[in-house]
Amino acid sequence: MKYNFNEIEAKWQKHWADNQTFKASNNSDKPKYYVLDMFPYPSGAGLHVGHPLGYIASDIYARYKRHKGFNVLHPMGYDSFGLPAEQYAIQTGQHPDKTTKENIARYREQLDKIGFSFDWSREVRTSNSDYYKWTQWIFIQLFNSWYNKDTDKAENISTLINKFSAEGNTTVNAVSDENIVHFSASEWNAFTSEEQQKILLQYRLTYLAETEVNWCPALGTVLANDEIVNGVSERGGHPVVRKKMKQWSMRISAYAERLLQGLNKLDWPEPLKEIQRNWIGKSVGAEVQFKIQNSEFRIDVFTTRPDTIFGVSFMTLAPEHELVSKITTPEQKEAVEAYVEATAKRSERERMADVKTISGVFTGAYAEHPFTKKPVPIWIGDYVLAGYGTGAVMAVPCGDQRDYDFAKHFDIEIPNIFDGVDISEEAFADKEKTVIGNSDFLNGLGYKEATKKAIEALEEIGQGKGKTNYRLRDAVFSRQRYWGEPFPVYYVNGLPQMIDAKHLPIELPEVEKYLPTETGEPPLGNAKEWYWLEKDGVGNVVSQQTFENTSPMGRKGGALELNTMPGWAGSSWYFNRYMDAHNSEAFASKEALNYWQDVDLYIGGSEHATGHLLYARFWQKFLFDQNLLPVDEFAKKLINQGMILGTSAFVYRLQDSNTFISKNLIGDKNVTPIHTDVSFVNASNELDIEAFKNWRPEFKDVTFILENGKVCNENTPSSGGGKGEDNRAFIVGREVEKMSKSKYNVVNPDEICENYGADTLRMYEMFLGPLEQAKPWNTAGITGVHGFLKKLWKLYFNDNGLKVTNSEPSKESLKTLHKTIKKVEEDIENFSFNTSVSTFMICANELTAQKCTSKDILEPLAVLISPYAPHIAEELWSQLGNSNSISTADFPVFDEKHLVESSKTYPISFNGKMRFTLDLPMDMSKEDIEKEVMAHEKTQAQLEGRTPKKIIIVPGKIVNIVG
Repeated sequence: MKYNFNEIEAKWQKHWADNQTFKASNNSDKPKYYVLDMFPYPSGAGLHVGHPLGYIASDIYARYKRHKGFNVLHPMGYDSFGLPAEQYAIQTGQHPDKTTKENIARYREQLDKIGFSFDWSREVRTSNSDYYKWTQWIFIQLFNSWYNKDTDKAENISTLINKFSAEGNTTVNAVSDENIVHFSASEWNAFTSEEQQKILLQYRLTYLAETEVNWCPALGTVLANDEIVNGVSERGGHPVVRKKMKQWSMRISAYAERLLQGLNKLDWPEPLKEIQRNWIGKSVGAEVQFKIQNSEFRIDVFTTRPDTIFGVSFMTLAPEHELVSKITTPEQKEAVEAYVEATAKRSERERMADVKTISGVFTGAYAEHPFTKKPVPIWIGDYVLAGYGTGAVMAVPCGDQRDYDFAKHFDIEIPNIFDGVDISEEAFADKEKTVIGNSDFLNGLGYKEATKKAIEALEEIGQGKGKTNYRLRDAVFSRQRYWGEPFPVYYVNGLPQMIDAKHLPIELPEVEKYLPTETGEPPLGNAKEWYWLEKDGVGNVVSQQTFENTSPMGRKGGALELNTMPGWAGSSWYFNRYMDAHNSEAFASKEALNYWQDVDLYIGGSEHATGHLLYARFWQKFLFDQNLLPVDEFAKKLINQGMILGTSAFVYRLQDSNTFISKNLIGDKNVTPIHTDVSFVNASNELDIEAFKNWRPEFKDVTFILENGKVCNENTPSSGGGKGEDNRAFIVGREVEKMSKSKYNVVNPDEICENYGADTLRMYEMFLGPLEQAKPWNTAGITGVHGFLKKLWKLYFNDNGLKVTNSEPSKESLKTLHKTIKKVEEDIENFSFNTSVSTFMICANELTAQKCTSKDILEPLAVLISPYAPHIAEELWSQLGNSNSISTADFPVFDEKHLVESSKTYPISFNGKMRFTLDLPMDMSKEDIEKEVMAHEKTQAQLEGRTPKKIIIVPGKIVNIVG
């Protein structure tokens, strides 16, 4: 009976779907286990073989936990809002909803072919209104909340209003905007409603403010820092500039300390936790106020080294600092404006990474040193970021290398305030060895003592105070795009109001085009009407209600919010929605939330460390503060899967020409490498020139210099000659790098499933190497795994059908089975899936050699391999007479007694040379061993009638017959 993997896999995939085999229950006596993959974005390119790596690992673990008696939740859905679909809509005019649904259908088809045990009954899509209704609802809760430092949690805004009404804001300890104006209770109660609303915006957890943002003109939207690579947009590679815009922001900074401390209880990779710690960036120091000479303005500076304050010789402001335009002198205006304009074209990340370039401009203004009262020149420099600290630094060149280099470059004074330290070549930054000098009342003090005394002195003169600062900035929450969650917001006299929750969801309106309006409004400004849908308890639409233009919620006068939420909005809470995916009364019921609690295992990429993972932790903690969630961290354990790398192919164009040269002929010639599609290259790295020339119009008339040195400008097959002068091949270069559509090196999993089967794909991806490490894909290696599955099949079947019997298993087969159980269970628990595949191969080889046909061995073996190769395992289980899915079977239990050796294979040597082996009981005495060996026919043949001089026996080890 042949192993027909295509039929078997199609059969069981249909069975799982028809019977909802992997549907999880919210009511179970079993212990719960929640396995989750990071939310995928369904791109038009579909999956390549690198994408399923983490999904296969999580699926193995989910299936294993079911075998171990757990009620497993293993859901899947789609992060379906985003820029790519909208860019495609702009180019083609197709609605993003249409292309998104098509992409999702393609993803689903591919995922199903790989045989994942997802509970598809809980599928969510962020672009479905029944999902983003609750994203809108959470936004309203954030708007109606403030952060109380005294209770260290978010509270309803009504409690803050009560405080204002009773005692004003002088005693309120809240996370808020800077420079809050104090008022009494009587003043608050006398304020108009509009005045009160403006004040409350300074405290709300989501608020409107003028914010420095990354603006991408080509995409027409604001981008987050993690959406920018090397100063250009990750999508499309478009230039990005810094500019100020009125934006919705999330006060994630309120949670900085809790986000920091929460990492300590998470079983997440230490490198990822360190990335978050650095991003949050806790610093303890002082805030210092520098008055600006001949001005009403002052500069607030945060410093971790107030002990070095007497070493300040200049100040540097971020080019975007609000004071730059106000304090710059007329003589410096032109130079400063030019520098500000140039800086706006560089991203924050680019500026942070560029430590070699020294640039800046003097503003012409001076600050006053708080103690010496000496003038301190104020410069601007792009190494200072508006989004970090106060956007200003007090430069101490003797104690900071970047300040030192800046001062040297612009010939600024570098006073030395360190006793016994030479700063002629570089700054001195070892604070533990610091002894302060030339610093008035700080002379002779070490770092800690000087810091404390400097802060006390600053507080005494009213120009500073001790402060803990965080690098973490509030998150910009607006996008000037169409394809995103609409805000549940309208405006009255320019002030934001929340649309009543009973009207949610606010549906994304239809628009004629997806570009900004002619007057510069976001694409939603093109909408002719907005509406919400009234639904009944089971989600059926009862009626459609339209916002009237005469209503304060209508578009007249731009009263509705025209921005949309960013892509990370929906992905910041989706893991909770899976717990109760179709609830129309709440984002999830209390019962479901209390049952599932949190994600037990989360698998995804480390690239989300400072985006999704930080924002999701923030939303989780907020919802926990509101008593809406039972836990304040959403994922106990996180694993970052490595990347599957592709082998790219390159052709080499001679510089300033339209000629390509074969790789081996390049030598010292100047060439430009260009990616080519790997499908045009054979196993000998020879290019199919005809396919290449027909690939893209710009390559239609190019010329090739072949391996034999001859010029070819005609369509030529990939190979067509020997290896000498007649070699007419064109050789490409190969390089292992990230698998990506843009590098034309992707491998389609559909082809692997078609040619070798999904079980082969699953096992091969695990076999490539440790889950967390990057590893190159090599299709040639897949045949070995496929060969193993065929060998496994032959353990159960011969040409006549099933050959499994009820015979007693041999001791050797029991030993093979139980050492396999032990190893595979250890591997799965340690996420060492690659070594399990090797163990299965050894097991199959041993059982084949043992001619094992015992059901007592082969039935538990099918369960063992089921998490890795579920289709073949289901078929074997069914053929063995079982009616239930193999997923319901208990995981085999390891019994150590089968690994205890009862016999020993002795090497029998004559004069130190081994001549044969003999199996003897482990507990046999030396005397009995000697009798057995001497009586053996092979011993008699070796001795040829001679009497040995000596017989050396070491029980359990060797037998050596001398002479």
